[in-house]
Amino acid sequence: MVPTVKICGLQSVEVLKSIVHLPIAHIGFVFAPSKRQVTPERASELIAYLKSEAANGVPIPLTVGVFVNPSEEQLAQILAVAPLDVVQLHSQETPDFCRWVREHFQVKVFKSVSISKSENKVPTLADLSSQLDPYIGTIDAVLLDTFDPVYGGGSGTTFAWDRIPVYQEWARSAGVGLLVAGGLQPNNVDRLVTAYNPDGVDVSSGVETEGVKDIAKITAFVERVTRK
Repeated sequence: MVPTVKICGLQSVEVLKSIVHLPIAHIGFVFAPSKRQVTPERASELIAYLKSEAANGVPIPLTVGVFVNPSEEQLAQILAVAPLDVVQLHSQETPDFCRWVREHFQVKVFKSVSISKSENKVPTLADLSSQLDPYIGTIDAVLLDTFDPVYGGGSGTTFAWDRIPVYQEWARSAGVGLLVAGGLQPNNVDRLVTAYNPDGVDVSSGVETEGVKDIAKITAFVERVTRK
């Protein structure tokens, strides 16, 4: 199966118009502190454009909001303005909180797992079961990302990909998807897909030029994921 593509950190309607024809499964809006952070109003504008395209019969990606330790009140305020399809949680959110988000807002929930570049030991399935089994039934996918000491994820650097297989094994047994992020770009994503074939890949800075989304890089990234 060909992995799905998630383009994260969208801020511009013009960029969205230029990529909506591509086979992209998810578009991510960052609500956590970041240089790519958007307001609920800007996300609403982008979502409205996608809905207008859907009304014209164009297949559109699901919209994902990226959050770090949000409060219930913050989520309620943002989703009231920007009706997201997926809430992506990037910190220490508990299984109970994930369940509440999923049920209260009727959205999918992606839970990020940060992998430190300094971590030398590959975890065992028992290690992951101890850590992640409480999330079974509360999330729809696990997103592997490189740990960032400031933001948790979104570092733009890769982690050791030999960690992926054990997470894949856990995800399959738990009935959830496995997405991989962290330092992906057009020049390395084909190696990741060939070696590990995750359910999905997630990119942000790897398809930017000087901090701005680059249509040519996005197109190349999507083509290298989906050409299998």
